[in-house]
Amino acid sequence: MTYNILPTFYHIQSEMKQKPDMKFWGLWNLSFGFFGVQIAYALQSANISRIFATLGADPHSLSFFWILPPLMGMIVQPLVGKYSDRTWTRWGRRIPYLFLGAAVAVAVMCLLPNAGSLHLDNTTKIWGAMSATMLFGLFMLMLLDTSINMAMQPFKMLVGDMVNERQKKLAYSIQSFLCNAGSVVGFVFPYLFTWIGIRNTAEQGVVPDSVIYSFYIGALILILCVLYTTIKVREWEPRTYAEYNEDPNEAVKEEEEQPSMLKLLTQAPSAFWTIGTVQFFCWAAFLFMWTYTNGTVAANAFATPVVDGELDAASTAYQEAGNWVGILYAVQAVGSILWAMVIPQIKNTKLGYSISLVLGAVGFISTYFIHDPYVLFVSFALIGCAWAATLAYPFTLLTNALTGKGHMGTYLGLFNCTICLPQIIAAVLGGLILKFIPVAANGASDQPMMLFIAGVMLFFGAVAVKTVKANG
Repeated sequence: MTYNILPTFYHIQSEMKQKPDMKFWGLWNLSFGFFGVQIAYALQSANISRIFATLGADPHSLSFFWILPPLMGMIVQPLVGKYSDRTWTRWGRRIPYLFLGAAVAVAVMCLLPNAGSLHLDNTTKIWGAMSATMLFGLFMLMLLDTSINMAMQPFKMLVGDMVNERQKKLAYSIQSFLCNAGSVVGFVFPYLFTWIGIRNTAEQGVVPDSVIYSFYIGALILILCVLYTTIKVREWEPRTYAEYNEDPNEAVKEEEEQPSMLKLLTQAPSAFWTIGTVQFFCWAAFLFMWTYTNGTVAANAFATPVVDGELDAASTAYQEAGNWVGILYAVQAVGSILWAMVIPQIKNTKLGYSISLVLGAVGFISTYFIHDPYVLFVSFALIGCAWAATLAYPFTLLTNALTGKGHMGTYLGLFNCTICLPQIIAAVLGGLILKFIPVAANGASDQPMMLFIAGVMLFFGAVAVKTVKANG
């Protein structure tokens, strides 16, 4: 059932109340489910390129498989924000969307890695060169990212709803810590399962068991973590929520006007747009990382054999490189955890943001020159600094700028477009850029240049931070 906050209440309440401080464990419980959601997200980001390369995708077309996830995020997250703003049930305002998204993600995580084992008709080509198996995998990827987005967004909204401005940096830092801790777990699963004896190779076109079991265990952890947050967190009822979040005059306007998303965009504070500019460079860079790290590590650090000018995705070296990418991403996540502890100590928010992105830029660029898999730990630890900042700073700055303006969930949903749109643009351009990069002597080491370009993007992002107006 959906309830509207009664406008008559605002004639009684003359001003917005200050949100009370929350104890540490209250802040922790508010975001704990994010740990499980991030395990799912880590498994997706570390293994999607590997899965589709195993299914037979051309490296020059690989970035196109990354278009659907952010595209679905652009559609789903604003809708989740808009409708959760207007929803109240006995289970809460944001939590029903969180739980539904997690439930769908669990089902899809059990199906996606089995795409190559379902005995679909691979001789029948759909949309030109795409097989039925690959089309099924693409559809599952779309559902997985849609459901993860649906589960992820409510956590950011819960912090915006229930945490005061003074504690928001701490709250988002806790969320960043749980996010990166979940990432570590998700990233190391394939390597860990291979280490205990589960097969890391399979016949042509089939995803190895080490990856399949990683998705199964990740799905189980996801639903348990979301259940924990659902049980522990009690959202405010409509009247209490209104006391702490709605300026009386703005609330009356909201009830009378119910502005469209387009109108809200035109009324968005400048912080929405300036932070969005920084987001553009950051998320385009990370899309290149998720798409091309597997090929970069396989070519540079594992001497993967080349067949017909491309890396042999069925080779032992390529699959070992795929496991190592999980370890590198785990190092990145650990770097993020450690840097997330530093972030609250940097009093100048914009300075901390810029420094973090510069460190990440250095990390990306260094991968182009490094051929030792262990030295890459340094590169990805530095990238982790940028990742921690990308998770913590934008939402802290934006929710502070939105306090008292109403439509918090809708604005946060729209702000997700500054995460998704750069990824879509990077995915469209990635394959085109790759075609113009000179191929090295081994015929397959052009992908490292894509991570070099990602580093340049983060430098631009660090410069763009100067344009951000924290309170407007």
